[in-house]
Amino acid sequence: MSDSKVPILDLSPQYQSLKSEIYAAIDRVLESGQFIMGPDVKQFEQEVANYLGVKHAIAVNSGTDALVIGLRSLGIGAGDEVITTPFSFFATAESISSVGATPIFVDIDPKTFNIDPAKIKDKITSRTKAIMPVHLYGNPAAMTQIIEIAQAHGLKVIEDCAQSFGARYAGSCSGCENSCSDSIRAEITGKMTGTIGDVGAYSFFPSKNLGAYGDGGLIATNDDAIADLARMLRVHGAKKKYHNEIIGYNSRLDTLQAAILRVKLPHIDEWNAGRRRVASLYTQLLADIPEVVAPEVVTGHVFHQYTIRILKGDRDKIASTLAAQGISTMIYYPIPQDQLPIYAGKYPPNPISDELGTQVLSLPIWPELDEVTITRIIDSLKLAIYQ
Repeated sequence: MSDSKVPILDLSPQYQSLKSEIYAAIDRVLESGQFIMGPDVKQFEQEVANYLGVKHAIAVNSGTDALVIGLRSLGIGAGDEVITTPFSFFATAESISSVGATPIFVDIDPKTFNIDPAKIKDKITSRTKAIMPVHLYGNPAAMTQIIEIAQAHGLKVIEDCAQSFGARYAGSCSGCENSCSDSIRAEITGKMTGTIGDVGAYSFFPSKNLGAYGDGGLIATNDDAIADLARMLRVHGAKKKYHNEIIGYNSRLDTLQAAILRVKLPHIDEWNAGRRRVASLYTQLLADIPEVVAPEVVTGHVFHQYTIRILKGDRDKIASTLAAQGISTMIYYPIPQDQLPIYAGKYPPNPISDELGTQVLSLPIWPELDEVTITRIIDSLKLAIYQ
């Protein structure tokens, strides 16, 4: 790919390697005629539950619905507050607002891009009912501290894992100098993101580490009552057809998508390892560029995105220069959630998120990205910075 354009993501190597299996899975569903809640959905749920190590995996039609239904399954609603990060895609805060609750934004740790747990306690009020950490870019948040705070204040935890399928929490904390609970750390270290809190919400949007060929999502939990309610909510609030008990949603994962995801699931660890390989090489090649802060390649990080910070120069101009050389980049996210038009002016500033919104730039990443292309990308980045 060294002489061609470099996309932000190339799914063709993955597709070509699984083409015959994907065709067979699609044909199986077409032959069955069971396109809604067919057997592949239940089988996929069981396979994902086994992979994650949870009792329940409930497939839904998007990552956004996974968050909305997850919140409602936790009893979150009107008048409640949910603490989360401003530095995420709008679906994070949108889901909270959608159930009638109020998102409360806590600024991030610039090293991890995740919510800073040291700042959470100051935002807890009598209306606070839950914390929603986001494992941004595939990097697990500081879950030891978050769980400790939640337990101390009687709060629920719903993990936004839209970008972190397959990531494992390595027991790391953020600025706590090992003062947080050793027992909590020992209990949750090694667990998959989404299996540590009360609910985990995943997205299978095509660009995700485990991506469908359309929208898809999943709720993970070890709580039987939460799982039962989530299953009701995804099918119009009914346990039995035509016996609707509550207002729910039409949020079922298509059988075709479940079948495709079943083909892909066994490969997720290999693909995540490939992303870590790419990230490691990027970070190595960026070591001599003081104008760039590269993300750390920490244990458990699955690098849904490889996001750098541009400390010197015009980030947008640098991105345009790279584009002119055939190298695609993306900005995740230029506007923190609390500064979006729907929320602007309603919250105190989050200065770190605001600053990083002007600095972040995500480079191309997929498991099969080769060393020649990675080197080309970094060489072009250097030229763009220093020209």
